[in-house]
Amino acid sequence: MVFDENTRQAETLKNDADRALRGGDPRLARAHFQRATALAPDRIDLWMGLAACNRAVGDHSASLAAIDNALARQPRFFPAHLMKGALLEALDLPSKAAASYGIALQLAPPSASLAEPTRRALGHAEDVHRTHVDRLAAMLKAEIGFGSAGARTALDRRADIFIESMVGRRRIYHQEPVKLNFPGLPAIEFYERDEFDFLEALEAQTSVIREEVLAVWTDGSEGLTPYVDYPPGAPLDQWAELNHSMAWSAYHLWFYGEPVDANCAKCPRTMAALELIDMPSVPARSPAAMYSILRPHTRIPPHTGVANTRLVLHLPLIVPYGCGFRVGGESRPWREGEAWVFDDTIEHEAWNDSDKPRAILIADVWSPRLSGEERELIVTLCAALDRFQGGTDVGDGL
Repeated sequence: MVFDENTRQAETLKNDADRALRGGDPRLARAHFQRATALAPDRIDLWMGLAACNRAVGDHSASLAAIDNALARQPRFFPAHLMKGALLEALDLPSKAAASYGIALQLAPPSASLAEPTRRALGHAEDVHRTHVDRLAAMLKAEIGFGSAGARTALDRRADIFIESMVGRRRIYHQEPVKLNFPGLPAIEFYERDEFDFLEALEAQTSVIREEVLAVWTDGSEGLTPYVDYPPGAPLDQWAELNHSMAWSAYHLWFYGEPVDANCAKCPRTMAALELIDMPSVPARSPAAMYSILRPHTRIPPHTGVANTRLVLHLPLIVPYGCGFRVGGESRPWREGEAWVFDDTIEHEAWNDSDKPRAILIADVWSPRLSGEERELIVTLCAALDRFQGGTDVGDGL
């Protein structure tokens, strides 16, 4: 068969080319590879060999053409993208080189599986790509007047996220509520403070709230329970390690829409402070409010919340160095007495890498983007759902 004969001849030519390369004659090797690719044009190794020979003799344009032939047949071939970046760099096309290097970095197998020369080439690709992205981001931010102070206004912060996503340094996260997803609400990681007129008044109560959490914390109160408390048979997934663990514990003040009387009696000033907050009120679901205690060297895994109809407020009370919080693409350190409101239906996680416990006050807050009519609609539908199914399920909330 013609196909078998072509294959045999192409293999012979490849062997001849390899011998020529070992003998230090890349021009002869190139001639063999040129004939071989004509006989077996679908063989990636032949195109890569031809590209290497062309590169060895200084013909970068011809080498690039051979690489493009290889990629036309196997677009996700990592070595071809890595070599293409090097060729474009040699041709003084830095932006195109960085783009090819970026693709190579995405497709690269684990570093341990690569030969040392390839690891070095990949490290160089990473340096070139990072420098290009940094320069591009700086140029874009300068274009709209960002100085050394960075983003200041809400629009600035949104523009900063937009630019970071444009250059590929930031992933855009979306709402992923476990239960309830009300349409039309924006996916905002951390909300602007000016949407909540009660924050300063709440923050002014930090010291008295801290006194109460310390009292609860130190008196061995039975009210302190595991934050993650799934029953037997529930799918635990990322919660297996923390389920029923006091490594992350809660002292509930409002729980599934009802005050926890024994706990509330010990924390009257915290309860008074909670009245400042625009908390949702949905029978058997909301409000929810608690002290959250995270023990040293404990991490809360990435997860999403129940419903996008409410947001979550954090008021940091006791925060040792080494604690942090991420919502979507933004990480922040807690600062004692500085509250924030975030959308917990966007993937988020927390950690305490210190040697001391961390304590914050957590409470539900109505989304300010819901009208009064929409809130009433949500309350009515949640109540009807609970009547139909005979109550709320584990993990339900607003």
